[in-house]
Amino acid sequence: MTDPVPVAVPRKGRPLEAVLERVATVAATDEAAATVDQVTSVLRYEKAITKGEQTAEKGSYERLVEYSAPNDPNGPEFTLLRDDRQGKPRRIVFDSLTVELEGVPVHLVGREEPFRALRTHEFALGFDAADLVLEEVVSLGPEGIADLAAVNERIDPTESDVRVVTGLGDTVYHTLLAAPETVPTGVDLDREFLADYEGPLCISPRYERLVEAVLGMDAIDGVEFVYPENGQEEEAAIAEAGLGVYLTVTGSTAREFGLVLGEKLFPSETVLLENTAEVAGEDAIEAVRSIISQGLREETELWA
Repeated sequence: MTDPVPVAVPRKGRPLEAVLERVATVAATDEAAATVDQVTSVLRYEKAITKGEQTAEKGSYERLVEYSAPNDPNGPEFTLLRDDRQGKPRRIVFDSLTVELEGVPVHLVGREEPFRALRTHEFALGFDAADLVLEEVVSLGPEGIADLAAVNERIDPTESDVRVVTGLGDTVYHTLLAAPETVPTGVDLDREFLADYEGPLCISPRYERLVEAVLGMDAIDGVEFVYPENGQEEEAAIAEAGLGVYLTVTGSTAREFGLVLGEKLFPSETVLLENTAEVAGEDAIEAVRSIISQGLREETELWA
């Protein structure tokens, strides 16, 4: 039997669910769909326990045994980690699963930071949030970034061999938001508006470099980054500052705070990543990359 192709994946959350959904779609078997449903159900339940929305009747170690399939080396496996919530509670997260994609066995391996595992050449393929690429390896320039092609062009080849292959279409957006009084009547809230704007721009501290990359350094000349106070909702802080950038899905929460929704600056998606140095010349790895990415260009916002 061919050795499985290892692929680094997130251990929990929306990115992992997007990966599992894609794997089930490509595998196109009832068994794969059932396994993905099982893993997703377990992780959603465990998330609810960690957040205090569910009460478990059994301890974490007992549940971990129940979820495992020791007689099936390819079955789903889980592990325990300390969550970053207050009190550092234990949380059951994804660890491993082997599936067959068009005759090629693929070993999905849970990692806390899949992108960094590719950067250090532990894996040739992996999935992670597009945001991390912008935050860590994309160079800053006078012009902003709006699509996938620009992302890869901004990666310095001497800094990293990792490139984005495509997105999975699980899109939320980094969106320009403003209080109504900040935007004159008849003026569009977009990059052009921001280029002429001087004053505070409220963002989450973790997204500062991402915002610089997406908007471009020319556009933020004269802009002062301000941040939500501890415990303050981002939308509330943006309403106070007058202008900001934050993630939106439908924009309903932003509207609740009276904010105007402006340009969708960059799609935040789960992306398929490759380490080009590790992929080159490896037929099985190249096959898996092709199988997973086929048809996705029409679904992802990163090519828009």
